[in-house]
Amino acid sequence: MTLHLDLLRHGETELGGGLRGSLDDALTAKGWAQMRAAVIEQGPWDRLVSSPLQRCARFADELGAQLNVPVILEKDLQELHFGAWEGQSAAALMQTDAEALGLFWANPYSFTPPEGEPVSDFSDRVLGAVARLHQAYAGERVLLISHGGVMRLLLARARGLPREQLLNVEVGHGGLFTVQVEADGTLKEGA
Repeated sequence: MTLHLDLLRHGETELGGGLRGSLDDALTAKGWAQMRAAVIEQGPWDRLVSSPLQRCARFADELGAQLNVPVILEKDLQELHFGAWEGQSAAALMQTDAEALGLFWANPYSFTPPEGEPVSDFSDRVLGAVARLHQAYAGERVLLISHGGVMRLLLARARGLPREQLLNVEVGHGGLFTVQVEADGTLKEGA
């Protein structure tokens, strides 16, 4: 059976853009509005699954209460840990670490930010979580509330992109996408 996953990226955060990673900053009023607007006339969902970071989990709790559906926090759906780059913008890194940033953007699987999580480990973590979701909830429609990196990974796979093009996938704040997860782990974009 197929698992229908709607993917929702968190909205704008208080500490702004850049590489948020495992930093646990809150949503701004605009971020809350982005997420609320994204789910209007969407669903229905059997359950919500969220990253435990507050920029995802607080919205999941609000929406779960409104819809009277269960909310599950899944730590393996957290954003990539960017190590020493956490909290920094690409513009700032261009001033201090341009060569390394260029290597990361060119192929995130072959370059890991200093003290960061290798993208291959991140991929294994996220895909493992999705496989567990399929095993537990195949046949259901689930809203997964997560981060740009998680969504880029899943959408790149669903679109059949080469893995080095992971960072070319555009996912804005409050972006909502749909993927189908098959029993064999195959991902397809669309309803």
